[in-house]
Amino acid sequence: NFQEKVIEKSKKIPVLVDFYADWCSSCRMLSPILEKIAKEYNGKFVLAKVNVDDAQITASEFGIMSIPTVILFKNGEPVDYFVGALPESQIREWLKRVL
Repeated sequence: NFQEKVIEKSKKIPVLVDFYADWCSSCRMLSPILEKIAKEYNGKFVLAKVNVDDAQITASEFGIMSIPTVILFKNGEPVDYFVGALPESQIREWLKRVL
């Protein structure tokens, strides 16, 4: 569940949560970029994915209005986010700032 896999885990290691939907074309473009970056960062953060159609309550708790939305959790709290399928270079810059 979200509490265990994101909130609790983020107390030990940052968790990057990708809020997406299967029907969202921007989400399908962003997903492989996030997976590639997560692999390169090799354990500096955990990538989690939340399907907003399956987890509507969770999405609404975090104010998800558009997808994709990516939120970074640290120490059990959301610390920063971005909305939309940003270019890989911008995501890397964002991660440097927030990690």
